[in-house]
Amino acid sequence: MTENSEPVRILIADDHAVVREGLRTLIGTEPGMELVGEAMDGVEAVQKACSTSPDVVLMDMVMPRMDGLEAIHEIKRQCPEARILVLTSFSHDDKVFPAIKAGALGYLLKNASPEALLQAIRDVHQGEPTMSPDVASKLMRELQRTSDLPPTEEPLTEREVDVLRLVAQGLSNREIAETLTIGVGTVRTHVSNILTKLHLANRTQAALYALREGLAPLDR
Repeated sequence: MTENSEPVRILIADDHAVVREGLRTLIGTEPGMELVGEAMDGVEAVQKACSTSPDVVLMDMVMPRMDGLEAIHEIKRQCPEARILVLTSFSHDDKVFPAIKAGALGYLLKNASPEALLQAIRDVHQGEPTMSPDVASKLMRELQRTSDLPPTEEPLTEREVDVLRLVAQGLSNREIAETLTIGVGTVRTHVSNILTKLHLANRTQAALYALREGLAPLDR
């Protein structure tokens, strides 16, 4: 950091006190970084992200009241300029891809080194995407993978395409139901039909299919 530059202002969102304490200590000893707030759950994360306007939000994925994915959606909706770095223990497909689609700029695992975390914060602050190497490799493999079986001759209906686009944006069944003004059970049926017609195993593969086919943009 140069003498006249402003420090990177950081908000921590994690329900574990020991994790927040560790991050607080790390950030406090790093020149050019400043902790502006802490949140113990997703609801508090949204409130503090909008009230403190941090440069970077460190976001856990599993928290009470509102999980990380919902919090990312809300923060990006209310404060679209916010830059979010997911810091979590989970590298499962069903968390990685939706978080990125929801607007997270980085995805780092909690077993990353302090140096890697500090660099990821700097990268995200500069608007550069960053991921743990194993997460990046998994995402690339999924993007490159194609179904072994051809789609059925029965094409997706217009409504199924609508649902598929929203799945690709990382929305849950409940959020899709609210967006399209249909029942959650109806959404489940549509998702099941989509997977069957396209010979896909899960929602992540469906979302990646939508990206490959141009049905959903990579950037929201």
